[in-house]
Amino acid sequence: MKILFATSNQNKAAEVAKMLPEHFEILTLKDINHTDDIPETSGTIQENAMQKGNFILDNYKVNCFADDTGLEITALNGEPGVLSARYAGDQRSDEDNMALVQSRLENESDRSAQFRTVIALNIRGIQLVFEGIVKGNILKEGRGENGFGYDPIFEPESCGKSFAEMTMEEKNSYSHRARAFAKMIEYLNLLK
Repeated sequence: MKILFATSNQNKAAEVAKMLPEHFEILTLKDINHTDDIPETSGTIQENAMQKGNFILDNYKVNCFADDTGLEITALNGEPGVLSARYAGDQRSDEDNMALVQSRLENESDRSAQFRTVIALNIRGIQLVFEGIVKGNILKEGRGENGFGYDPIFEPESCGKSFAEMTMEEKNSYSHRARAFAKMIEYLNLLK
């Protein structure tokens, strides 16, 4: 079964492709020649995921899913949250975003945080929402070379490694995205 992942982020697409059962063929925005940004103007992570999924469904009439993820830091009242990708500005620089987080946490002792992923699945005329959360802490210095986004400064609870120090397989065993996708895949397996 073909299903479109509403992303142009090839790192995320690669993570998800490894999780999907063999009978699914994942397509990305590149496969349908969609090069423009999909609107993300909602005020919450869930609403953004739904907005992106509905945009693809309305414009391309294909089974699809869209996700949105946010890093929610306790001492920053849940920031960067829905603004995680553009926390330090519209240039969407991972380095700038991490630097801004570190500067805002400079005098904070509580470095607890969580990653939240919400997936909106549009399939066979219905929309379902799946959520995954992983709790952890913001490291004072980045570690590791793998991953993307805030991975170098986020360490899941009881792990001892940042996401950026993990292989993709290790990250998938902890990650918020993997947890949300596992719920979606469980549902998709019922549709065989």
